[in-house]
Amino acid sequence: MRVVAKKKLRDFWEVYPESKISLQDWYAEAEGAIWKTPKCIKTRYHSASFLKDNRVVFNIGGNKFRLIVKINYTYGVVYLRFIGTHNEYNRINAETI
Repeated sequence: MRVVAKKKLRDFWEVYPESKISLQDWYAEAEGAIWKTPKCIKTRYHSASFLKDNRVVFNIGGNKFRLIVKINYTYGVVYLRFIGTHNEYNRINAETI
């Protein structure tokens, strides 16, 4: 997969350094993955939540943070839509961000 907007991850781990290793690991794994369907993701990320419009919510850093991506399965592209704490996540609409 090609992950778009890695800068968002870097900016986030500069503010929350405890997220850096988990985000780097997620990024490396996503870049090397071939996700053709949500089932491919669920096999590896059991706690991932799937929303409308091909959005996926990942728990990061032992469930301390939330990452929302939008995936174009056909073209193999992952768009970062949101990264934040649980409190920040609770203030957004994950289905439209």
